[in-house]
Order: sequence, then C-alpha cells, then structure tokens
Amino acid sequence: MNRYAYLLKEIFECNTITQRELANKLNLSLGSINSLIKDAMALNYLYKEGSSISLTEAGLDYLAPFKVERAVIMAAGFGSRFVPLTFETPKGLLEVFGERMIERQIKQLHEVGVFDIVIVVGYLKEHFEYLIDKYNVKLVYNPDYSTKNNISTLHYACKYIENSNVYILSSDNWMRDNMYHSYEPYSWYSSIYMEGNTNEWVLDFNKKREITSINVGGRDAYVMYGPVYFSKDFSKEFMPILEKAFVTPGSDDWYWENVLMSELQKKDSTLPAMHINPQPENQVYEFENLEELRAFDDKYMENSGNVALELIAKVFNIPESHIKGLRTLKAGMTNKSFLFEVDNKSYICRIPGKGTDVLINRSNEYDCYMAVKDLHITEKIIYFDKESGYKISKFYEGSKNADAFNKEEMSRCMDLLRTLHETDVSVSHSFDIAERIEYYTGLCEKTGGISFEDVEAVHKNMIILLDLLKEIKSETCLCHIDSVADNFIITADNKIKLIDWEYAGMADPIIDVAMCAIYSYYDKSQADELLETYLKRKPLTDEYKKLYAYMALSGYLWALWTVYKANVGEEFGEYSLKMYRYAKDFFNEVMKL
Repeated sequence: MNRYAYLLKEIFECNTITQRELANKLNLSLGSINSLIKDAMALNYLYKEGSSISLTEAGLDYLAPFKVERAVIMAAGFGSRFVPLTFETPKGLLEVFGERMIERQIKQLHEVGVFDIVIVVGYLKEHFEYLIDKYNVKLVYNPDYSTKNNISTLHYACKYIENSNVYILSSDNWMRDNMYHSYEPYSWYSSIYMEGNTNEWVLDFNKKREITSINVGGRDAYVMYGPVYFSKDFSKEFMPILEKAFVTPGSDDWYWENVLMSELQKKDSTLPAMHINPQPENQVYEFENLEELRAFDDKYMENSGNVALELIAKVFNIPESHIKGLRTLKAGMTNKSFLFEVDNKSYICRIPGKGTDVLINRSNEYDCYMAVKDLHITEKIIYFDKESGYKISKFYEGSKNADAFNKEEMSRCMDLLRTLHETDVSVSHSFDIAERIEYYTGLCEKTGGISFEDVEAVHKNMIILLDLLKEIKSETCLCHIDSVADNFIITADNKIKLIDWEYAGMADPIIDVAMCAIYSYYDKSQADELLETYLKRKPLTDEYKKLYAYMALSGYLWALWTVYKANVGEEFGEYSLKMYRYAKDFFNEVMKL
C-alpha cells in the first residue's frame, strides 16, 4: 500500500480530518500517522492552514497517477431471480425508494468527479439508451450476454479497462453511502462479513489486506460483495489474462472472478495485489431476489407495478405480498413463464412473448382447452385471458418433461396423441399449414425479407408437397401441432399430460407425429419408428408420404417463423437452419416414394 497516496487522498477529501480518524482509515497507529504527516509536509505534499491541512500542488501531482479515469457498469444480464419484474425491466433499472439503482450509482460517481462511464448492455439493451442523453454515458453491447457469464462483459469492455484506473460495478448494486472516490491508491474488492455458512466468494487476506486466495463457499468470513476497483497496474496485467481465459473452451459459465481466483492460485503469478475493502453492515446491497427487495423497499410488497403480479393478486384475491417462491422457468420460444406459490401451492404464470399477437389466436387456444377439458389430458387451467394470452395453470411438483430419446416415454406420448385424435372433440378452426406458410411468408416480407438464398426454389417444392397432400384423402381431427417432447409432462404419480395448446386446431393427425419428429431433431429412421409407434402397425406408403411431407412443410413453416422473429429482434440461433434443412431433406424423401 502506498501510504502517502492513501494519506493525501483522505486529506484531499476532507482537510479537517483528525489524526485519529486517519489512523482508523489507514489502519495505522496515531504515532505512525503523526510521523507520516510530518514526512509528507517535509516533502512539500501538505501545508497547514489554521486547524486544517491541505494538499500543495506537489501533493496533487503526487496523487495524479491514482486519479480514477472511468467506471464500467455491468448491465448485460437478465436477472432471472427477479422474474417477473425483469421480463419488463432490466434489473439495474428497477427502482429502490423511487430511484433506479443504476442511476443512483451514476450520480454517486458524478459526485466524486467520475464522468467517463461505460455501461455494458445486453438483455433489453434499448431500455438503457436514455442514459446517453441524461448522463452522457457510453453503451457497449455484449452479444454473448445470453450464452456466457460476466467474463464476456469485461471482454467487450476490454479497451475501456486495460491500462486504466477504473471502477467495475454491477448495475443492480445499491450503496447507502457514496463509497467512490476521485483518487484510489490501490485495487480493491468491496467486502462484507457474513456469519454462518455462505455460498459467496470467500476471501483470505494478509495483514496488509491483500487478497491471497478466493474460495466459493465457506463459513464466518469476508466475502466479495459490491463494487470493485482496478488500478492501472492491475488492469494492465489482469485484462490480458482475462482475454486469454475468454477464448478458453469451457469458460462460458465463468465469472470474471473465476479468472482472478485461478490466477491467485498460481505460485508464479505477477499480478499486482487486489485488496479487501471491508464495508460496514447495511452499506452495500446485492439483492438476490424479489423477496429481499420487498423486505428492503416495501413498495414491492403490495404495489410492484408489474402486470403479472397484479394479475395474480387479482385472480387469487390476495395482496401481492402473499405471492411467494418466484422463480424463472426455461424460456420458451414463444412465451415467458415463471413459477410462484400461493398458500404453499405452486403455479405457472405464462406471459405472452414479443410479437405473439400476430402469430397466435388466443381465443382459438382457449377454445381448444375447453374442447378437451373433460379428457383431463392438459394442465389444470386456473385463469386464461383470451385477449392478452396471459395464463395461470397448476404446476405439477415432481413432474418431468418427456425424453425424446426414451422409447418407452415416446410411446406413451404417441398413445396420448392417438387418444386425442380418436375422440370426437372438435373446434371451429383449423390449422391449415398452407395458409400458415403464406401468412408467415407475408410477415417476413413486411419485416425485412427472407434471408435464405434459395427460398424461391424451396417454396416451389413446398407447393408441390401441398398439392400432393390434397390428392391423398385424409380425415381431420383436433391436433395439438406443438407436440414437442417438452410439452408432454410426466407427473409424479406417472400420469402424462400435454400442455401449451397455442397452435392447436383441426388437421391431419399425422402432422402431430411429424411435428414431434422435427422438434426432436429426428432423422428418417427415427421418424419412421415414431410413426410406427403411433400407428401400432407398419405404415402404408401414403402414410410415409404424409409424414415426410408434413416434416418438410413444418420445417419450412418454423424456419419462416424464426426468420420473422429475427427480423423483429429475437434470435433463436441455429434453429432456423435445422428447420430449413428438414424442408429440403424430406422433400427429397417424398420424391423417392
């Protein structure tokens, strides 16, 4: 630790600070402080003015290398433990006592003269754009925010960190008092003491408060908690190490702290010391979930301003504070869903995804649920809004999704589909794949076009298949259409149910088999076996033709669906490529028959 820099920094911030206060802050004896001040005055760093001590020009020059140049705020992540609030608002933009957490930090930085602020965004990035005009910040986009951990955030901000004196902050931290400074004499990580067992990053450190090792989990220990500061000498050495780690296979789930932890384990590491910066109780807050935020700011107890929570409270006739156990589910391709508890019973709330109003007729979906209600093959519906698509349903504790590669489970799935198809239940609308292809094609063309180079040729082939299906006489029945294995759930008492009937309508029953096959990424032999399992006999040639034709047409349909979603800003990776491949490959299979 540079004692002169630390001393000058404290006096710069308060020239009436007492020697006793300096002794506490620098963790030195009163005698040592007295000697240090005398030495600093002899070096012309300080001068007395009445009862106060101030910095000379030489003192300010000495401090200059420790001037904080900028702050990088990490704001790219989703904040899954804050659903459903973060479905609408990034976690850092949530308010605490009427003030957005990220804005509070920006104001605190401004108070100490730090105006060069970089915010790394990802999830709901557009929500942060207003900060450019309000606070003159820079936005940096992290394209890997959904697939990699915060190591990627520092990677994309590398040029703003390397060789700089820089704060590394999280947008969702809340500091009661301003803990930032104009000058920082050394690198540090904010820390609090946790009693009992903890799963946080536990710090070991020496008498100089230099962090000597980091472990995940421990007991009665200081843990990483809150802001971080990289001095120029630290960032110069550390960022190349992080950049190397970023491209290392298997590092996608790493936090940047993993890189630091690994480096500290090396005996030959030349990394400058990172110090512990202990904070008093109730100074730094890292809200882990909505329950913690509710306990801190009672606004969230009864008036969160969130549409989903307000709806649940209304449906169950309870205050919002009675909604417990909020946690996210794996996001679907069409909607967002989360779990919650009321009176110790678990439910799922479905929130319609972006753009679903032009893709799905919710009134038709409701009619399908009502049509099959007496079959008891769907999830139990608690609430369904035919206009918005919001749905609340029972969550089956101990249930699991069917495994597309478990023959016994897929046999049960096919039995359920066949039972559905053989009933006399019907609805007034159909799922017309020809009409859907035409409709999705129109959506794509209106929103940016279709990016596949050979789409015209493939589209013509799909017309050939549609004409072929017209020649093969088929009865129609109520079909699920979205018969992905994940939509079949096996309950704890070994019952099987089919959930999410958004696309359901009257259609040829073999389309459900075809959809299941392509959703499972089956090859031809696996698809053949699935059809035989469904029919419980060897398929006829026309049945094979229909299976392959529907696999091709469905692949084309969902490829168009994905192109449209990408055109409006929602990406699904390689899904479109796989679906488009089915359109081509299984057109060829039909032509062979």
